[in-house]
Amino acid sequence: RALLFLAGIMLLEVFLILGTLLIYLLFSKKKEEMLPFKDGWWGRGQKPVTKDDSSIRPFKVETTEEELSDLFRRLDQARFTEPLENSSFHYGTNSVHLRKVVSYWKNQFNWKKQIEVLNRYPQFKTKIQGIDIHFVHVKPPHLPEGQAAKPLLMVHGWPGSFYEFYKIIPLLTDPASHGLGDEHIFEVICPSIPGYGFSEAPHKKDFNSVSAASVFYELMLRLGFNEFYTQGGDWGWLICTNLAQIAPSHVKGLHLNMVSVSKLGPTQLLSILLGRYFPGLFGFQDEDVRRMFPFLKKGLYRILSESGYAHIQATKPDTVGCGLNDSPVGLAAYILEKFSSWTDMEFQALEDGGLERKFSLDDLLTNIMIYWVSGCIVSSMRFYKENLHKGIGTQKHEKLTVQVPTGIAAFPNEILHIPQAWAKKKYTNIISFHFMPRGGHFAAFEEPELLAKDILQFVDKVEKEQLWKKK
Repeated sequence: RALLFLAGIMLLEVFLILGTLLIYLLFSKKKEEMLPFKDGWWGRGQKPVTKDDSSIRPFKVETTEEELSDLFRRLDQARFTEPLENSSFHYGTNSVHLRKVVSYWKNQFNWKKQIEVLNRYPQFKTKIQGIDIHFVHVKPPHLPEGQAAKPLLMVHGWPGSFYEFYKIIPLLTDPASHGLGDEHIFEVICPSIPGYGFSEAPHKKDFNSVSAASVFYELMLRLGFNEFYTQGGDWGWLICTNLAQIAPSHVKGLHLNMVSVSKLGPTQLLSILLGRYFPGLFGFQDEDVRRMFPFLKKGLYRILSESGYAHIQATKPDTVGCGLNDSPVGLAAYILEKFSSWTDMEFQALEDGGLERKFSLDDLLTNIMIYWVSGCIVSSMRFYKENLHKGIGTQKHEKLTVQVPTGIAAFPNEILHIPQAWAKKKYTNIISFHFMPRGGHFAAFEEPELLAKDILQFVDKVEKEQLWKKK
């Protein structure tokens, strides 16, 4: 009996140890899924003892006559290099077409009129973690009785700006007037990433996507939004992803028009070799195969041909940035090249880079002017170094999954197509994945109606099934 009693005690102890271990693993795993909020200080010098001024101040874009005179002087004195014969945009922005753009800039582009366009929507600034954050905040012009607007945070990327969203904002804040129904109406918040546009640049090193996500989380809470939706592409994809990892109980849904994966497992690597021949085996659809293969051409070579800028900006952004900040023509050449190839890689074969096939010169120059008048090109490029200098796949957020309900709009001319089969390894709760019929990297700027419709159907699904409550 004594032996049985001792055996029983030992068995109980084993069960207690195993139970404790199981509870620890369960809770530690749950804790691991959360990305820590980054409470930084990005202002000049030491963080003051006094509390930050948390007031929200109205802001308007303004430019002095001196600034415009300086711009025109620089445009007049621009020095162009003759392009190679028949090179189109294969070597970058073609200077023959660039001359035409500069001529339009000097003689026809009306910046003062575009300032009125920019100031059409209410803009504000507020200080968070030591720096001024600029944001556009548009409320619905009218709401059906008993209906509340859904807050939506929209985040841009590089070399874009908050202006990318100006065509999609009315479709989301007043969808009924644009034939999109009135079941879901949004209150849209479009901040400028710190160091971009009219948001103050960080004065300290290490301001990365997690820092930006933390700042924007504070912004949304300051505006009184405890639950909200997020949407982004380019850097906006990563910032919104990080925000969903930091505050999964506050982000009701995450909508992306670009995704990327920093780590591929054995199955994904094998799918690169065999997915073209056995798509079903790897969860590929026919459209995945069409967009991905042959992988050397549509994957590897495309990445190599389009990532040179990223290597420069992730290593020595200030060096090339000095020239771009000093020359408006250099700045335009650098930015326009991205709006050509990232909209459609085939545009490189056109003498004008296809720039006006999807955008007007007024829109393109307005975006460039935001970079010029704010002098933000160097600080915008530094964001690459802060995010990439430690190596791809080394950051904590890259190792964590995203539990928040996720919608992905896959545009056909995005630089690299990521199939749902790959994306779901990172985003474990994809409830909407659509192959968009047309469009490229700058989705909200190129195809505002297509993107708005996809956001609306995604939110409708989340709301009707109350999916955020099941996270």
